[in-house]
Amino acid sequence: MKAVKKIVDEKKEKTPKLAKSQTKSLGKSETKSLKSADTKKLSVSQTRAKKIKHSYKVKDAENALLLKLKDGEVVIEMLPDIAPNHVARIKELVRAGFYNGLKFHRVIDGFMAQTGCPYGNGTGGSGKKLKAEFNKHPHKRGTVSMARSMLPDSADSQFFICFADCDWLNGQYTVWGEVTSGMEYVDTIKKGTGNNGEVSNPDEIISLEVIADIA
Repeated sequence: MKAVKKIVDEKKEKTPKLAKSQTKSLGKSETKSLKSADTKKLSVSQTRAKKIKHSYKVKDAENALLLKLKDGEVVIEMLPDIAPNHVARIKELVRAGFYNGLKFHRVIDGFMAQTGCPYGNGTGGSGKKLKAEFNKHPHKRGTVSMARSMLPDSADSQFFICFADCDWLNGQYTVWGEVTSGMEYVDTIKKGTGNNGEVSNPDEIISLEVIADIA
């Protein structure tokens, strides 16, 4: 059966398609400007950086994130080689504290958990759209990728973590990271029961940090 296409207004955002047969458009996009677009990287000694890298077993502490959820810590290793601009922007937002306390507003069992909207309903972002960096990295269990609208260059701050392989998303969304530990805690994020994964009283990001910045 061919996928059913749904035409949406260019200003509306959508989340990744479900099994080639469903599409979801978010409400009218609103944005939330950061108080400071530029934040300085915290200084970390080489010795401390090595200890952090060893503790979390990451390849590069500067390009790795520590996501704290209600049930435990999740390590996300970023992929600057294939999505340098998205990685740079995500780190900028992380260092500004943008993601702390944001909700997993759309969570579909067996598919993905989405977050990154400052309004908790999928309608907002940080106010800066990113040019697409589509790549050949597959959407598989643990993949971290950007949500976007029908326009390729419309990703902002919302992203999703795949619970399982989602091959039909390949090449259509910008993959920028992979969960390398703590996926069992991602699995326990509260699932949605509402329209297309809408979550009632959703789980939140307790904190999101660049591992190199952890003191």
